[in-house]
Amino acid sequence: MLKRPSVIILIVVIIGCIVLAALAYNTVIRTPPQTDTAGAVATPKPTLTPTPQITKLPVQSPDKVLGIEGSPDISYKGISWVRLGYPSCGWGDLKGQVLKDTIEDYHRQGARVLLTVCQGKNDASLYDTAPLQDAAQGRADAVQCGNEEMKVDPNLTFLYIPPENFAKFYDLCEHAVHNVREDIPVLLGSLDPHVGGIDHQPLLDQVQYLNQMQTAMNTSVRPGGNWDWRKQTLGLIDSWHNGYPDASVNSLQALFSFWAQQFHVDLNSGDLGKHLWVVEGTGCFKGCGLDVNNNAQIAVSHILTLITDVQTAMKYKIPFFYFSGKDFDDQGYHWPIGIVEADGNDKPIRQDLSMGARTLNMTCSNGKVKVTDQEQLLAKLYAHCTLPENYLTVLTS
Repeated sequence: MLKRPSVIILIVVIIGCIVLAALAYNTVIRTPPQTDTAGAVATPKPTLTPTPQITKLPVQSPDKVLGIEGSPDISYKGISWVRLGYPSCGWGDLKGQVLKDTIEDYHRQGARVLLTVCQGKNDASLYDTAPLQDAAQGRADAVQCGNEEMKVDPNLTFLYIPPENFAKFYDLCEHAVHNVREDIPVLLGSLDPHVGGIDHQPLLDQVQYLNQMQTAMNTSVRPGGNWDWRKQTLGLIDSWHNGYPDASVNSLQALFSFWAQQFHVDLNSGDLGKHLWVVEGTGCFKGCGLDVNNNAQIAVSHILTLITDVQTAMKYKIPFFYFSGKDFDDQGYHWPIGIVEADGNDKPIRQDLSMGARTLNMTCSNGKVKVTDQEQLLAKLYAHCTLPENYLTVLTS
């Protein structure tokens, strides 16, 4: 009897040893191998930075492109396109983040931007792609690659670029822009101003320049290519007193007729707007037969040119940018060709008279509107408002 408890105890001990051994084995096989962590650096937790908000506006048809030579410090109410210049044009700081922020701000307000990237000097710097890529990153709604590259003015010889060199510049610029956004218009420079219907030979010289550029594009820039300037979109500058002293004076109308023939399109079809943008439509106050000292004459011709140019461009559904947004001083002259004063203040319709001395009661889709200043007039013309029948009498009396 005394031996039984000892047997039981022995059995319990044996069972306990078996259980402990099993637990120890299980612990060993489940413990992951340890590595030497001396000197190891923990992987930092990524910090998520918010992606910048980019407002992308859809591409508009040519007949909707109606704007003004803009300035970031001035808001032109009722005008939905502005033309801005990259610093290569000789002024401003619209590059890098400033350019991106400026264009994004316009986009958030529902306005679109035509960015002009002027060509550099006729040397190796002409082909520097850094500014072209920077301009492209601004994400404008249209880009003009080059400006007045055919200029033959002896006082502005720095603007002229031989056609074979401009072909290479344009190719680099166009590729930079379309690598960022392939659906937007890229304008092939700008045709410097000549008087339509009068300066026939200079216009033919511009065609010859384009032909030479096309040859260079298909031989040296894109060897064996079939690039055709008639499949591109040209910028055009017109500077004449259109509408003054009467409606028979209209350089812009004559220029449209000439280029419609060159592009082999019917002017009345609206197709010219696919090939031609008026990047600067403006009046002329010196060197064109007007008396620079006659304020009344300059004022009347200025406002009639604004009206005539807008009506002509809209008639044929051709993109149009009025120049300039504001008055400015240059080359020793005051240029009174803006729609606001140099300081941004409103200009009366007749800029030689006081505000309200002349008004126009225009008819818009939402009723009659009394127009007293030039900015308002341009915006209402763009909005398809109609002028009163007696507007010529009002403006010229």
